[in-house]
Amino acid sequence: MKRSLTVVAALAALTLTATACSDPASGPSGDGGNGGDGETAGGDAAWPEPTADLDGVELTIWAAQNSTTVPEQVVAAFEEETGASVEVVTIPDPYEQGIQTRVATGDMPDLAFWQPTASMLTAINARTNLQPLDDAPWIEELEPELQDMTGILDDTRYAALITSPAVEGVYYNKQVFEANGITEPPSDFAGMIDIARQLDAAGVTPFFEMGADRWATQWWVQVQLADAAADGFWDRVNAGEETFESPVVLDAITTYQSLVEEGLFNDDIVTATFEDQGDALLAGEAAMVVQVNSFFGQLQAKADTATLDETIGFFPISPSGNVGTFIPDQSNALVAFRTGDAEREAAARQLLAYWMGPGYADFVADRQTVSLKPDVPSPDGVPQALLDVHASLADAVGSMQALAVANPDLYLNLADMLAGTMTPEQVAAATQDQFEQLAQAAGVGG
Repeated sequence: MKRSLTVVAALAALTLTATACSDPASGPSGDGGNGGDGETAGGDAAWPEPTADLDGVELTIWAAQNSTTVPEQVVAAFEEETGASVEVVTIPDPYEQGIQTRVATGDMPDLAFWQPTASMLTAINARTNLQPLDDAPWIEELEPELQDMTGILDDTRYAALITSPAVEGVYYNKQVFEANGITEPPSDFAGMIDIARQLDAAGVTPFFEMGADRWATQWWVQVQLADAAADGFWDRVNAGEETFESPVVLDAITTYQSLVEEGLFNDDIVTATFEDQGDALLAGEAAMVVQVNSFFGQLQAKADTATLDETIGFFPISPSGNVGTFIPDQSNALVAFRTGDAEREAAARQLLAYWMGPGYADFVADRQTVSLKPDVPSPDGVPQALLDVHASLADAVGSMQALAVANPDLYLNLADMLAGTMTPEQVAAATQDQFEQLAQAAGVGG
């Protein structure tokens, strides 16, 4: 989902992580809790033939409300090919918390959509609860930069990437740029602000923010941290060597506030919603929006591909250049659970092998999504902006969600700052306090 790991989620995860935290060597080994077969424990999992017969085998996939239709085509094809029966169950929002609570009670699906970041794999206690997916047969078929980008915790692969990871960057109205003599996107963050001031002077709202729905406020800070992330900033935060109160973060928060105070955002920034944001950019009522892929999904619901190609562009941004910040979400990946049933565990791996193998070309065509494989072309109907987002992954850096050991509610604190109830210093301090609480709750040292 779009939101970071909350305190509630972390406390729910305590039940999941208690065993692993008490013993560094805890987790499956030997029989893996599967009655002694050892098939998914410790060593390499066996990867069944993707279309092998599974007559009579029943599988369950858990999906969020915004990903529940994603597997429809590939599941139907898999059932037809193998004879298996696959049920997709929608888990109500908040999705991550709902899954963590269920898993803590021993209720597990065979597969689930899950955010494949290290922090969220830790939150679900991947080592104990998930099947390792090392040596998955499709990995080397992916674009090289995607093969090890995400889904890995402690050198073990636990998640299968199925769609292009989300990227924090800037969606812009190409017609607004053109009408104001802007012939190309900016080459760095400072250049973007120069363009914003040019637009503001011409009576155009440069940026649109959705302060009422809050979750996107963090992107403004995180794109400013891209260079620091590339330089190991989040590793230093994880080790306690730097904090959210360090100058690099505090300066990014302060810059965000100063741009708002300068008048470069929509006047209704505190009350505006995600829906308002999409409407404003499409209509040309604002020139730019700092967002992730789910924002473009909203635009696709409002306009056809031809209109989007004519109207909406994308560029990644960072202090030093056009560098994106990747933040894979739950709709991008699947995990397979250790249910204790060896037949179903093998069948779950087989479904993944089919999905990312012989079923993949039809999957991307059905979803009109960007292909992750060089030998499988993206469908003709994929908008150019999404292709540009995907292309930015080649040199993108990890987000807070991807690289930090815990993800505090920075977005809530920033929304409070926009509402005038917190200062940048208070935002930084509150975020750091929560980060420490979450890390300690997950048993992370440092």
